[in-house]
Amino acid sequence: MKKLLYILTVVLCFTQGWAQSAFEEGNTLYTDGKYSEAAKKYESVLENKQESAEVYFNLANAYYKMNRVAPAIYNYEKALLLKPNYKDATINLGYAQKMAIDDIQAVPEVGFSKMVYNFTGAYHYDAWAWGAVVGAILFLLLFVGYYFAGTTTLKRVFFVGMFMTLLGIIVAILSAVFVKSEGAKERPAIVYEEVVSVKSEPRDTAPDAFILHEGSKVYVTETLGNYKKIELADETEGWIEKDAIKELK
Repeated sequence: MKKLLYILTVVLCFTQGWAQSAFEEGNTLYTDGKYSEAAKKYESVLENKQESAEVYFNLANAYYKMNRVAPAIYNYEKALLLKPNYKDATINLGYAQKMAIDDIQAVPEVGFSKMVYNFTGAYHYDAWAWGAVVGAILFLLLFVGYYFAGTTTLKRVFFVGMFMTLLGIIVAILSAVFVKSEGAKERPAIVYEEVVSVKSEPRDTAPDAFILHEGSKVYVTETLGNYKKIELADETEGWIEKDAIKELK
């Protein structure tokens, strides 16, 4: 058993070391203006299951430099899925989206649920989960302080701290659950075809409902045979061939 664990540890270290090396080689190639070769290096890192927001971000930058609209937008979106508050990815995604032809205006969302999502969606559910763990540790330390406090004033301070920390833990747990459940409902995808006809029904002979171009973001709501039903940010719906898009999740 120990030998097996040793072998697994060596393999894991080797894989991580190789991925880091490939990532750095990609960065060097990118700096030298060899964007296509850099993209291949970043892709090789992802193919070995060593994904991170930084790898997707750099890959998106390489595609952006090559004027590859769909892959650039796709990889910026992937980076933001892993790291929602990634400021550089958000800014660069905005630049990439300006290269896309379709200008789809989102229907404004209002109400309490929108306000909650704006607050909780700023962080990945893993970040909220870790926040709850840190809060639990802090709560334990405050409890120890409360238990050993020698004066009534100190006990009150520790008690208030425990109460506030407990509230924070509850908020973090609820936020993690909410973000994960909301994220699971969505199936975002990016159009990869340069131009694609979206059908009114899931069949080749159906009339065209509208046209989309590469880089447009859609949301998959249903799959039927070779077609996927999609919804746009403006709530327009239609059926698109599944090979014309690439889902983000």
